[in-house]
Amino acid sequence: MKKEKLFPIPGFQLFPSAILLLLFSLAVIFVAMKSPEKEKYDYLALGDSYTIGEKVPAEENFPNQVVRIMKEKGKNFSAPRIIATTGWTTGELQAAVTKARIRKKYDFVTLLIGVNNQYRGLKIVDYIPEFEKLLQQAIRFAGNDTSHVVVLSIPDWGVTPFAEGRDRQQIAKDIDAYNAANLLITEKYGIHYIDITPGTRKASSDASLLAEDGLHPSGKAYGEWAGEIAQYFLSKTKK
Repeated sequence: MKKEKLFPIPGFQLFPSAILLLLFSLAVIFVAMKSPEKEKYDYLALGDSYTIGEKVPAEENFPNQVVRIMKEKGKNFSAPRIIATTGWTTGELQAAVTKARIRKKYDFVTLLIGVNNQYRGLKIVDYIPEFEKLLQQAIRFAGNDTSHVVVLSIPDWGVTPFAEGRDRQQIAKDIDAYNAANLLITEKYGIHYIDITPGTRKASSDASLLAEDGLHPSGKAYGEWAGEIAQYFLSKTKK
């Protein structure tokens, strides 16, 4: 008696072993397929000495600490791009941003600028339009997604040893005035604002919050800022 063909296709006979081999091959291909890579995030930080991290190792400035925290949370972040230099005012930051000719879209952007305007005795009426222009550019760099931009308030350097012999109360009033201005502009655009100023004033009684120069924040202080920023960034990333 002739064995019946499994599949009555003329000129073709498929045996059970061939079926098993086919299924096995398909399983191997399925397992070997690469799983989709995690979404990668890019972060741009704009500012001055407080952003670049004057007097602390680069890995301890707040942008790098933000990225480290995000990575620890399982988020795929590139190294931050930092456009900041000690001593910059809003005008100098603007010149650097213009020179950089930024074309790339960033997933997140932070802006912290103004202390040197205050330190040099520049007028707040000039700071306001300059800060607003920088904020508008930060929004554009974030692909016009206002929820992915963060503004930080200006720290109060008047509580530091560097301010010895100066009018600390006046410095505090000036800083508050500058922050009132940048907060008003930030709220106008619906941007997330982090008020780090009260924390910086704790340095008057906690030297661990200051770098060795007795003026700039320490890595510990930057870590506190980074924690707040990262918490917000996490709320804006995919689960």
